[in-house]
Amino acid sequence: MVQIPKQSAPPSPAQRPVPTSADVARLAGVSRATVSYVLNNTSAVRISEPTRRRVHEAAKELGYVPHAAARSLRAGHSRMVLMPAPSVPVGPLYSQFFNELQWALSRLDYTVVQYGSVGLHGDEAARAWAELRPVAVLVPGSGLGPQGVAVLKRSGARAVVTLGPERVEGAHALLMDHDRVGHSAGAHLVARGRRRIGVVVPEEAGLEIFSKPRLEGVRRALHNTDASATELPLAYEEEAAARLAARWRSLGLDAVFAYNDEYAMLLMRALQDEGIGIPDETAVIGADDLMLGRLLRPRLSTVHIELPSGRDLAELVDRAVREPGAGPETHEVLGARVVHRESS
Repeated sequence: MVQIPKQSAPPSPAQRPVPTSADVARLAGVSRATVSYVLNNTSAVRISEPTRRRVHEAAKELGYVPHAAARSLRAGHSRMVLMPAPSVPVGPLYSQFFNELQWALSRLDYTVVQYGSVGLHGDEAARAWAELRPVAVLVPGSGLGPQGVAVLKRSGARAVVTLGPERVEGAHALLMDHDRVGHSAGAHLVARGRRRIGVVVPEEAGLEIFSKPRLEGVRRALHNTDASATELPLAYEEEAAARLAARWRSLGLDAVFAYNDEYAMLLMRALQDEGIGIPDETAVIGADDLMLGRLLRPRLSTVHIELPSGRDLAELVDRAVREPGAGPETHEVLGARVVHRESS
């Protein structure tokens, strides 16, 4: 472990006074009201472009930024959208989705704050989020209950949106049913003539909200066929994959849905090291459709997962903030389709 050396703190410079809107107004030669209109991007008042430039230049020169709390008092609510950090490893697909969502919210003049909720769960976490007085909260995964939603709304949150497998009373719900991911993979393998199908179930804590529905989806696809599904617990470690590959032939499996592309790549490498032919002896399919899967040899079959657009979700949040009295909306937003490549 690399140690960070301790250093004595340098003497602090003299504290400069915090610039105010009055300072900006004097430097730009305008009123404080004009400064407020310009920096808060108020469209109801017409301000000439030269005046806007002078205000922005003065604010930049002084290092002035508007006070978020004061702005919230004037508006009656904040522009903060709070996103609790996911408590499970979500992978590149979801990371891309969250980045797109944050960009779309910023275009609508919201400030997105990601909250690290380590050690906090469910309604206890909701009380911690409420202390920041967000105007909206986007909750990935599960755990938030109706009581937590009520706490957030009493604290001023106009929109609470959950992204998970089931709806929560009082909250807008984007339902992401991962059963269909497993069903797509299982149906594909059966259609390719495979009958003894392994299903990787990650041992990482928290991933069961994805892995259990995917396993059940495979079982549903195999219902009323002569195919069977075998659950394969697996840690995301080379050693664990090697141990599973070493006993692969004794399991009698001719195919595997490896939970996602990352686990599929891990297991494929271990199977190939054991001399197990892919797809001749064992067909392999993952999920997420990562670019790395297309670079493997053989190229990895996968389930392409279609997430909601970040822009659509941002517009839902904005609509809920502007119309807080409207009833909660529920949308099924997760799509799945198989991309057939050489590994299956």
